[in-house]
Amino acid sequence: MSSAAFEWLELDGGSFQMGNPRGDGYPQDGETPPHQISLSPFAAAATTVTNDQFAQFVAETDYTTEAEEFGWSFVFTMFLPEDFEPTRAVQRAEWWRQVNGADWRHPEGPQSDIGERGDHPVVQVSWNDAAAFCGWAGARLPTEAEWEYAARGGLDGMAFPWGNELEPAGKHLMNVFQGEFPAGNTCADGFAGTAPVKTFPPNSSGLYEMTGNVWEMCSDSYSASSYELSDELDPTGPDMPDDAPRVQRGGSYLCHASYCKRYRVDARSHNTPESCAGNLGFRVVRND
Repeated sequence: MSSAAFEWLELDGGSFQMGNPRGDGYPQDGETPPHQISLSPFAAAATTVTNDQFAQFVAETDYTTEAEEFGWSFVFTMFLPEDFEPTRAVQRAEWWRQVNGADWRHPEGPQSDIGERGDHPVVQVSWNDAAAFCGWAGARLPTEAEWEYAARGGLDGMAFPWGNELEPAGKHLMNVFQGEFPAGNTCADGFAGTAPVKTFPPNSSGLYEMTGNVWEMCSDSYSASSYELSDELDPTGPDMPDDAPRVQRGGSYLCHASYCKRYRVDARSHNTPESCAGNLGFRVVRND
């Protein structure tokens, strides 16, 4: 796939305030201090990479993802059959279960498929898998600063791409967990799992689902003190070993205020480069 096959949005770059000035975040995540960053112009894909796009990459390269090599990945319990055999759970997050045969083609395990989900974000792919896709596509993962700039769409200091209200006038503008986490999802926004790309309105830059739906991987290594060390022009994150955790942004369909209020444009999380999950995807960018 040529990079021309994506729907690109040209972003002017310039100066913006990165970080959380509101005090509604998680101190341990390193969302502060807010600071001015300047970025060179770049282009961002309008949506996250879809199953159809990733399938083309695999078909042309015969690429094997890390979840396929491992033979398993983690799946949210809500998507598992009632008679699913007990398997290892994530410590302090027992709603994530190890499922043999879970991979990008079978996001919830071998009993699932993506036959009707070609326009959904690809999941169960690792940071290493995303980097391989970028090499094939002539693109790259965004830096954390580029991602936040793109997500904000010009709204410095706000929590969401549209402002500070989660559901303005009662309208759902992103796909997050509704109800009582982890077992009582009302799906009030229309979805229990991933939503097709372009389901919700784009931000003012024309980018879709910058918050909610799936976490989006960035190129930067993660440090809770990254902002204190950040360069002012085109920062690329801290200098850390190749196997260091990588930044992920935007939250997912499993984020809920009672547990993970990280569906904000300034919220941060991280995962190791080989980690995969059913709510982790990616978006690509490029320099013209």
